[in-house]
Amino acid sequence: MTGLELAQAMLAQGGQPPIGKTLDFACIEVSDGRAVFEGAPGPETYNPMGTVHGGYAATLLDSACGIATVTKLRQGQSMTTLELKVAYHRAMTADTGTVRAEGVVIAMGRRVAFVEAKLTDSAGKLLASASSTLLVITP
Repeated sequence: MTGLELAQAMLAQGGQPPIGKTLDFACIEVSDGRAVFEGAPGPETYNPMGTVHGGYAATLLDSACGIATVTKLRQGQSMTTLELKVAYHRAMTADTGTVRAEGVVIAMGRRVAFVEAKLTDSAGKLLASASSTLLVITP
């Protein structure tokens, strides 16, 4: 299968990768060069300061970047994140509700993909953003 077909198959099976089961988030949309994840952070995702741990946002953003890249892969290729840079714009709490991470491939080369993602709340307010570089692996 191509990467897009793999992503579509994941979506058809509920869209929840193993880490999504742990942190209660799922992929809800995929298309060529684009992936969207949603989740609702709860108190179990809090840091000691009483807000959602930055790792929760980073995980959703990394997932959106990764699956957006997967949709561009040819049959037999895989990928891995080389770099993820996250900027945090607003704190999250359990009261934030459902959040949405949308990743979009900016440039896709033979060996490297460049992807951007944003994490927003249900009102569209920007919570965090990311840029990512991913290695394309061809056997």
